[in-house]
Parts: sequence; C-alpha cells; structure tokens
Amino acid sequence: MLKQVAEGVLVHESEFIQSNSVVVQGRAGVLLIDPGITSNEMAALANDLRELGQPVVAGFSTHPDWDHVLWHADFGDAPRYGTARCAASLGDLLSQADWEAQVAEGLPPEYAEEIPMDLLGLITGLATEAAQVPWDGPRVRIIEHQAHAPGHAALLIEERGVLVAGDMLSDILMPFLDLEAADPIEDYLAALRLFASVADGIDAVVPGHGSVGGAEQLRARIEQDREYVQALRDGEVPDDPRVGPSAPLDWLPDVHRWQLERLAQREQRATPE
Repeated sequence: MLKQVAEGVLVHESEFIQSNSVVVQGRAGVLLIDPGITSNEMAALANDLRELGQPVVAGFSTHPDWDHVLWHADFGDAPRYGTARCAASLGDLLSQADWEAQVAEGLPPEYAEEIPMDLLGLITGLATEAAQVPWDGPRVRIIEHQAHAPGHAALLIEERGVLVAGDMLSDILMPFLDLEAADPIEDYLAALRLFASVADGIDAVVPGHGSVGGAEQLRARIEQDREYVQALRDGEVPDDPRVGPSAPLDWLPDVHRWQLERLAQREQRATPE
C-alpha cells in the first residue's frame, strides 16, 4: 500500500478522492499524518507498518476536516497532534451531543458505512508557538496558516525535502477557501506566499488529495492556485481545468460556483447602502 516519495517518507493513496496518508520513518517508529479513509484501508496500512517493524509513535492532523482526523485501533494509542486552533475546533465539535450526526451529513454515501467514527478527532493541540512536531525522528516543521480551515498546517520534513500540504496544492482540487474566516481571499494568498518562501528546499509535495508532485510541480501549483484565488477575488472566470468542463470530479464546478456566490454575498453585506 505504501509508495516511497523520499528517503524515509512513504505515502498511501486512498480510493476516496486520492486521499494521501503520509508515513515518516523515525528512530523508534513512524509519524503518521492524516491517516484514512476506510477501516479496511487503515487496518491494511497498520499491517504494512507492522511488517516493516515500524510502530506508530506519533500522529498529526493537518486540519480539522473529518477526513484528516481519523484513526484506527490498530495504530495504537500514540499521541495525535494538531495545531492549537485545529484541536480547539475539534473540541468544540466533539462537545456537542449530536456531533456524529453532524459529521455523518458530510460523509460520502458510498463510503459512509466504512468510515470509523469512534476515534475521530482525538487530537492534542500543540502550543501556539510550537515550530515542529514533538517526536523522535527527522525535524518536521509546522507551517501554520489560516487558508483552508481553522488551524490548517502544512508540514515540512526538512531533511527529506518533502512538503505535506494538507488540503492545498492539489492537482485535482482547486482551492477550497475557509469562507467563515474574516478575510478568506487574503488568508489563502498569504498561505501560498508561505509555501513559495520555502519552495527552494522542497523536492516533493504531497497534497491531501491528488498526485505527489516534484519541485517544478510545486511551483506550478502555487501559481495555479494563486491565479484561481485572484480570479475569485476579481470576479473573473478562472482559466483552470479543475473547474472547467473536463474537471477531474464532476462536482467541482458546483463547488466553484458556490464559492463565487458566497464571496459575492459577503461583499454585499460588507458594502454600506
């Protein structure tokens, strides 16, 4: 199930929207990032790690969306981390009596029965000033930003030249903005500037969904996402195949139109009469 993308960094791709789980090998075991999606996939991933003699010693969730905060009992009870804002968002959700019903509303029907909910979202928030994941392995730098979701973080595995991008820098999904944020457009552009600032040291980018890309693809994705977000800002039609007639997923044009409508509504509310 695992494909090596750099020394000591392996990726498993799920059938669900090409979701990527990332394994980083350390001294005593592995750091497991955004594992998913179905029970069978996660059990098989745990088995692969056992066969490699690599127990899970830490987990990390890049952001609080349901498909990035899953877990399986076979991974064990290693600490699972996220940013403080990510953990706070999940804490708010899990404190509500009907949280399972809320999550269930967003699950893809074809996978809903296969997605385990019992260990969902049990994340320990790191200190706000935390600069790296606390574990016994290669330095994993936390690049937190406010673009796709509260407390969203990319992870830079500096010694390996790998950027784990969370739900950004995808070749199959256009940017999904956090439309509940105060300034979703500028938040997203600021995150892309952060990625551009570290691009020189990166040989591989792993998006939350989609294909792993090399250094040239990283820069191209940053530019493509920037152009898309600027088109949203300016009310223009983006020249982006991810939302056109040949979109990789047939529902993406609808999401694009929904984002345009929400941004237009925000603008109307902000404009004094």
